[in-house]
Amino acid sequence: MFLQNISLLNYKNFSDVNFEFDTKINCFVGNNGIGKTNMLDAIYHLSFGKSYFNPIATQNIKHGADFFVIEGNFMLHEREEKIVCSLKRNVKKVIRRNGKTYERLADHIGLLPLVIISPADRDLIIEGSDTRRKFMDGVISQSDRAYLQSLMNYQKVLAQRNALLKYFAANHTFDPGTLSIYNDQLHSYGQEIYEKRANFIEKFEPIFQEQYKLISGESEDVSLVYNSRLHEAELSELLTSNIERDRALQYTSVGIHKDDLDFQIGEYPIKKFGSQGQQKSFLIALKFAQFHFLKALVNTTPILLLDDIFYKLDEHRVAHIITLVEDKNFGQIFISDTHAERTEKIIKEIHQTYKIFPLK
Repeated sequence: MFLQNISLLNYKNFSDVNFEFDTKINCFVGNNGIGKTNMLDAIYHLSFGKSYFNPIATQNIKHGADFFVIEGNFMLHEREEKIVCSLKRNVKKVIRRNGKTYERLADHIGLLPLVIISPADRDLIIEGSDTRRKFMDGVISQSDRAYLQSLMNYQKVLAQRNALLKYFAANHTFDPGTLSIYNDQLHSYGQEIYEKRANFIEKFEPIFQEQYKLISGESEDVSLVYNSRLHEAELSELLTSNIERDRALQYTSVGIHKDDLDFQIGEYPIKKFGSQGQQKSFLIALKFAQFHFLKALVNTTPILLLDDIFYKLDEHRVAHIITLVEDKNFGQIFISDTHAERTEKIIKEIHQTYKIFPLK
């Protein structure tokens, strides 16, 4: 799979631009603040229907404009796929595939597999469990549409249960019968999600460990540990045993929405015990593992976005990354960098066709 071309209209800092891409390597170079990352984000937007960096959709509209349009033509399984993503202020976002509007954004997820590696990925280490759950859910959802639907159903029922708990507290009442309906639904969706997450980590961790060794060149032990209360008991039991606590808190305190993915080095949290270099290797290995995991499942090669990937990386790690992406298992790659000469020197070592796009 590869992206042939892209057009942006009023997207972030771009008024009206068009680019024709190489099937292998494409580099956006220029000073900070010029829009290199925004270009990668536009490509990400076509794959996921949303920004990787800014969850507030309207903030991706160029200042002073009322709408944005992103249009891209992909070649997928020897067939052209035209994807258009548009948003107008105060109007719901629209995504079209070959002229046909999606009724649900979820139906688009997984069509165009893509992996992004960015300095913003450090949030996976330093932020709370919600960020790491989103990583797990994002990888699984790209290859399992039923999982994404179960996740959406779970969140809907969770919101309803929480609203009911608040209603009980506000009105000094309690109806266990009504609550049990939500408990049953949460159990059904939650158990399925839990089992798929556990199965994912079991298959994903060996790929991750292999990538870490390749990137770091080190032999230290690293691991991903799926942390869930559902290891202890089924969700229906946890909901029942924690009902008094939930009533006091006025929200659901147990469930797959509280799961976490522990990042460890030598059985200790990498957040506290890993050096900066080890943390960078950990994150890059995580994303390369995502790439290989997806490729094996979706029967096409994901697009790889490398946002400012060479910034503050030592030559040793850059060399390992170059060795990895030179492999024939990789397809189309997009790179952003502040130094055009550095970028060209690095990509010449990959021995693939390339284009460089200076942004001013």
